[in-house]
Amino acid sequence: MTTDLHRRRFMVSTLTLAALGGVGLLAPVGRRSAFAAGTSLPLTAQRRTIEVNGKPASVFGLVQANGAPGLVLDPGQRFLVNLRNRCGADTVIHWHGQTPPNPQDGVVETGSALIPSDGAYDYDFVPRSGTHWMHSHHGLQEQQLMAAPMVVRTEADLHLDAQEVTILLHDFSFSDPTELLRQVMKAGNGRGPMDMPGMADHGMSGSSMPGMTTGGRMPGMAMPNGTADLNDIDYDAYLANDRTLSDPLVVRTERNGRVRLRLINGATSTAFWIDLGPVEATVIAVDGDPVKPVTGNRFPMAQGQRLDLIVSMPAGGGVVPALAQREGDRARTGIILATPDATVTRIADMAATAAKAVDLSLEQRLVAATPLAVRETGITYRVTLSGTMQPYAWFIDGRRWADHKALPVTRGQRVVVEIVNHSMMAHPMHLHGHHFQVIALNGKPVNGAVRDTVLVPPHMGSVTIAVDADNPGRWLFHCHNLLHMATGMMTEFAYDTV
Repeated sequence: MTTDLHRRRFMVSTLTLAALGGVGLLAPVGRRSAFAAGTSLPLTAQRRTIEVNGKPASVFGLVQANGAPGLVLDPGQRFLVNLRNRCGADTVIHWHGQTPPNPQDGVVETGSALIPSDGAYDYDFVPRSGTHWMHSHHGLQEQQLMAAPMVVRTEADLHLDAQEVTILLHDFSFSDPTELLRQVMKAGNGRGPMDMPGMADHGMSGSSMPGMTTGGRMPGMAMPNGTADLNDIDYDAYLANDRTLSDPLVVRTERNGRVRLRLINGATSTAFWIDLGPVEATVIAVDGDPVKPVTGNRFPMAQGQRLDLIVSMPAGGGVVPALAQREGDRARTGIILATPDATVTRIADMAATAAKAVDLSLEQRLVAATPLAVRETGITYRVTLSGTMQPYAWFIDGRRWADHKALPVTRGQRVVVEIVNHSMMAHPMHLHGHHFQVIALNGKPVNGAVRDTVLVPPHMGSVTIAVDADNPGRWLFHCHNLLHMATGMMTEFAYDTV
């Protein structure tokens, strides 16, 4: 799919969310939505078929009436959405990065309604601007691509001289997701996925089994030399907008033009390195929140996180691959940016060398463009993350979700949480209903980014966050590795009054 910008002063850039399903383009930047103020946007959870490396796959999807995936909202536009469930199974959708009233968060365990098959639900709240996404929070539906981008534009976005390209990353398996979890737990002699509601109602079917590695070890199992574990599952494919590098999305750009990449790591269990080769990019936002510009050509990105980059295309024309390589592995996916008439050649889906573990190398460089106001801390918590691959079990403060102990907060408090990781795996920790500021990394104070998902490194690594308790309700706080969350690594912030 290509986009030629003939009238740049009137239509600055084009958002290629449409590439997710090979459907038509969504409203470009600089052009207002056709929906009138107060009009509800229809969004449908449904089944769809994609092709992965030459094989058809039945997956879920979240699409607009015109078939485009996800949502794009104009500056000042309310989140007025009628979500219709036509996927053949009960579901509930979480608006990751948004801060809605608690009942609209999309989590049954903390107050949202489960949407039955053929049912619908109306949402109405003021959205938070930036690059966000939506995904199922029921069973393991997220693994089977019940996810889509969600972009809320600002007035500044409409005047930014850059072509927009949104990339949703995912890890994909032809296997039933429940079977994937059973197998990894069987390899670790675990008791089974006992804590995750909706496990029997995920609406999946499949036949193939996840493969064992050489020597009979499941991917991600603890190594005898004590090194950190990286990947729980070896997936069948890694996707960028539903496609692999055997048939990648090619986005045509202007020579010497600028591209704004809105990257979303929607992978269930995979962290990536974003790799632009020799081309330098500028980070302008993380998790939808602006940061002071940071330049580079290789950026770590954990599950659930978003990354906004500005990329300059070659003045004389050419190709810029935007690749995502799985940590600890050679496997990669991505899209291709190409100027008019530039020749696009195939890029291998395996890099020459394995990527190292995703780390805090970017996090320690990030500074919030608008940090939290300086104020007195109302309450401080120290939260510990623990667990092992053998048995496969993950905990917060030594507890699974089934017997979790909530973190009580009071409306108006500044809450500080030190998250300490006692396990051998890194954990991307996500807080619902709020955005927090990173204020320390491994005990060293920083004036870090404001975001909603932060990676906590293994081997006693720690991250300290500060958050203002300004959204009453019960809000999940969990690892965004779905398999870790499903087996217990989840607790909640609970307001003492609403």
